[in-house]
Amino acid sequence: MRNEKKQKNKNSKPSTQTHLPISEIKEGTVILKDGTMRAVLMTSSINFALKTEEEQNALISSYVSFLNSIEFPVQIVVQSRRLQIKGYLEKLLKLEKEQTNELLRAQTADYRAFISEFVEIGQIMTKRFFVIIPFDPLSNKQKSFWARFKEVLHPAVTIRLKEERFQKRKADLDSRVRQVMAGLQGMSLEVVQLDTQSLIELYYSSYNPDISFAQELYSVNDLQIENT
Repeated sequence: MRNEKKQKNKNSKPSTQTHLPISEIKEGTVILKDGTMRAVLMTSSINFALKTEEEQNALISSYVSFLNSIEFPVQIVVQSRRLQIKGYLEKLLKLEKEQTNELLRAQTADYRAFISEFVEIGQIMTKRFFVIIPFDPLSNKQKSFWARFKEVLHPAVTIRLKEERFQKRKADLDSRVRQVMAGLQGMSLEVVQLDTQSLIELYYSSYNPDISFAQELYSVNDLQIENT
């Protein structure tokens, strides 16, 4: 009996997922437990200091116009992470093994060892820039107050969105995404929306920075999803 109780208590412990605000990620969209949704864009950067004064003024003007054109909040996140070169080193190792010239093989091995040691000692960091676009049905001005209030009363909002409701909200979110992408591209920035696999990797590395550096995440098609 005591062992059964211990086993029962062990199985009743909440999973890590219960402590996260995310309900699910699908179709390139993050669905939070409160029913709101998020889309994430990854952008390039601009070295503002290297621009001429005229170019700087033009960028500032474009940025101001972009902010004035949107009627919803956006979040800008700069993420710093250790440079991950595992894939590059594996490619060098493959080239080294395939090299028929002994001298070139030795040089490739030396170069691979130098890069590995240089990154390890120098702790080289890489920066990535993200723009998070939210959608909250309560703040959607395209719907009436009672239509928005009615959505909140449905219990499915706090757990999982029904497919029809999800597609309607995703359409509104996609409209915001297109507007933000157009504004960022107007500042000569390269912008791409993260898909489901990229979103999972992003949140995985954000919540597990040390583990994610040593252990890469499997493809979303290979992940085992547990329903809670």
